[in-house]
Amino acid sequence: MFDGPFDVFALIIAIAAFFIAIKASSQAAELRRRLSSLEEMVYAQRPVQPPPVPAWVQAETPAPTPTEPPPLAPDAEPAPAPSITEAAEPPLEGSPEAAPPPPLPAPAPGFEERLGTRWVVWIGGLALALGGFFMVRYSIEAGLLGPGVRVFLGGLFALALLGAGEWTRRKESISTIQALPIANIPAILTAAGTAVAFATIYAAYALYGFLVPATAFVLLGIVAMGTLAAALLHGPALAGLGVVGAFVTPILVSSGKPDYWALYIYLAVVTAASFGLARIRLWRWLAVTTIAVAVLWTFPGLDTEQVQVAPHAFHVIAGFVLAALLVVCGFMFGPTIEDGEIEPVSSSSLAAYLFGAMLIVLSSAHADLALIAFALLVAGTLFVAWRAPAATGALGAAGAAVFIVFAEWAVRANPDMLVLPGGPIAGVGPTAIDGSVTLHLVTAAVFAAGFGIAGFLAQGRSNSAVIPVVWSTAAVATPIAILVALYARIAHLDRSIPFAILAVLLAAAFGAATEALSRRDDRPGLATSIALFATGTLGALALALTFALEKGWLTIALALMSLGTAWISLQRPIPVLRRLAAIFAAIVTARIGYDPRIVGDAVGTTPVFNWLLWGYGLPAASFWGASIFLRRRADDAPLRVVEAAAILFTALLAFMEIRHFATGGRMTAAPSLLEFALQVCITLAMAIGLERLRLRSGSLVHNVGAVALTAIAGVISVFGLLILENPLLFSGVNVGGLVFNLLLLGYALPAVLMLLLSYAVAGHRSVAYANTIAGGALVFALSYVTLEIRRFYHGPVLLYGGTTGAEQYTYSIGWLAFGVVLLGVGILVNSERARLASAAVIALTILKAFVIDMSTLTGVYRALSFMCLGVVLVAIGWLYQRILFRRQVAPPPAPQASS
Repeated sequence: MFDGPFDVFALIIAIAAFFIAIKASSQAAELRRRLSSLEEMVYAQRPVQPPPVPAWVQAETPAPTPTEPPPLAPDAEPAPAPSITEAAEPPLEGSPEAAPPPPLPAPAPGFEERLGTRWVVWIGGLALALGGFFMVRYSIEAGLLGPGVRVFLGGLFALALLGAGEWTRRKESISTIQALPIANIPAILTAAGTAVAFATIYAAYALYGFLVPATAFVLLGIVAMGTLAAALLHGPALAGLGVVGAFVTPILVSSGKPDYWALYIYLAVVTAASFGLARIRLWRWLAVTTIAVAVLWTFPGLDTEQVQVAPHAFHVIAGFVLAALLVVCGFMFGPTIEDGEIEPVSSSSLAAYLFGAMLIVLSSAHADLALIAFALLVAGTLFVAWRAPAATGALGAAGAAVFIVFAEWAVRANPDMLVLPGGPIAGVGPTAIDGSVTLHLVTAAVFAAGFGIAGFLAQGRSNSAVIPVVWSTAAVATPIAILVALYARIAHLDRSIPFAILAVLLAAAFGAATEALSRRDDRPGLATSIALFATGTLGALALALTFALEKGWLTIALALMSLGTAWISLQRPIPVLRRLAAIFAAIVTARIGYDPRIVGDAVGTTPVFNWLLWGYGLPAASFWGASIFLRRRADDAPLRVVEAAAILFTALLAFMEIRHFATGGRMTAAPSLLEFALQVCITLAMAIGLERLRLRSGSLVHNVGAVALTAIAGVISVFGLLILENPLLFSGVNVGGLVFNLLLLGYALPAVLMLLLSYAVAGHRSVAYANTIAGGALVFALSYVTLEIRRFYHGPVLLYGGTTGAEQYTYSIGWLAFGVVLLGVGILVNSERARLASAAVIALTILKAFVIDMSTLTGVYRALSFMCLGVVLVAIGWLYQRILFRRQVAPPPAPQASS
């Protein structure tokens, strides 16, 4: 069929032989070491522990069974040494001494023996088969012989090889030569003859037309059955070589015009023979190899513009039927298996051919015949899995393949072409034919009903807990996935009342199934299946909201699914429900990463009461409620995921609403002092709330969330308020009125919140952590005092204008007064932290007086500055001496009475 790089075969064989020789050399060295050790043990006549035997030697050499003398009894004396006379006498017949010594283990074959008895035989058999193939190829290219003579000579060569193989097998069976178990000459000759026979019959049919399809089918079947019978006699070596030769034959014996019907009829016969041999000898490796190679043969021809759907469909259907009959355990002629087990090969065999059918549908642009063949295989998967539980694992692959097919159909086609076939220019692009659309809709309805009904009816049929759960998962997930794909294809992700009605009907069906299963007696896996159908009910209702409402409701619907799933998990403690709640939360989180505005440009300009409130507020409330439900059962990973989503959406709600308010609805505008101030205040307030909440819940997420929010507030405070939008440094913002202005919001209120946060963490976190937050409060309070004085002298815009002597003097007096207030508070409430803050502010004032005031102030302002500073310092010293650290004067000693 297809030309292959034949010149590469020799290089591949040489490289393989080189590595095999290296491995054989190392094995021979190990065997020589082991043989020397055994010889020393025999010559020394003392029990010696044999050396460790490598695994590859154990597989080829039987382990020796050394015999040791029985141990002596505790009171027994050792037997005296035999005299010369006694030693010379032969032992009596039948006595223990007359038993022959145990035979020495046969030495393992060395490198030379392996090379001469195994590798040469294998390579020779491969060379015979390749010689026959290449002779046919050469005769075709050179035109030496006619087609009839070529086929005749090929048949004679195949018969000669088969006859030689049978003759050598019979001669070995009657001679004293024992055949090697893995490299005997009869098996190699028979395998080569089988491969040449396959090639000859295939060439006679596909290349020259000497045989009609019926005759070719019969002859190929005879050869396949002969290979099967020969492999039963010669073992797995013949099976492996025969299968490889049979599947490689269409590549080596090629033609210019591929005939896919001939190819796939031939592959069907080969697959049947291989599956039959694997079933009789229970060779799992042979079945897996055959399935893999057969599915790979689906790819040729799929990349062409005009895909031949019919032969490709025949190939996957034939392989599927053969796998179901001969490979699937417990179905028809497949091997037996214990009830209730899912067997990997049985499930993967059906899944592999489903994958091939899916590729045919996608590559043929959803041709009707390809879609029908795919539907037949999906229906066959449901039927086989229903009859044979070992193939239940294929249900997941079937559901995934169905979703991929319809999702690709939704992405490929333009929904407008349903109304205007052909698009604006006739003949350009694919045309949406009414019949094709109808077939897809009918197929989708059949798939949804088939998976749903079969999944419901399968409950209670198995003693295993896994099988009914797989059925219920497929019954819930597949209809929902199909509905979403059709919605994307037909409604183009816009509002659609018909699809909302379909989602409501689907939710009603899942709800009825949940109620019906709840009334049944307890069976393995029933509780999990009930939970899955209940989750499907919530999911379908959420989709109904999504279909009927705007796009932003999808986020809300998924968040409500998380809340509903958490509530169901509280009623029915099933671990999978907790994980589903976490998965829904993760999906909603990923959704906002795609579009943080939820509904794009349709957010609106109304402050607070806009789409951000619904898009973030309702999910945040849902996640907080879900975390409450989940915490009643356990503190595990799903709970932490939901708690993290609750904190994230609460914080994002605050940030997005603040940004919307500060920018007037223009979400892409640059940040401002107002935005930074509101963000810092809200973030600090949430951090205080989480600090209080974590003390009651003990949640790791609450703990980390509080620290994260505090860090975010710190970053915005330093870089946003103190640097970028500081009205005294870079920003020419209008701060507003004299008292009620942005300075009060951006510096005074954050200072108060930082102080409250420092007291909230005091005693529960490290001292350094609390003191750092308190230090931030002091910095912002002092900044507020400074900026407010600047506002008094310069008006609402603080950036412009020089600093007068009166302003400098006011700064000193204001700082000094602030330090005195802190000291008074520290004395009244007995707070060492407030007194230390006062000392820091006064120290800063002293530094300013000696560094700035002395050089910039003149006249009365300089004198007043230092006079006030001195008075305050003396007063502070008096307070510390009289109030805080007053010394008690010891009373004078009482006079002693005279005697």
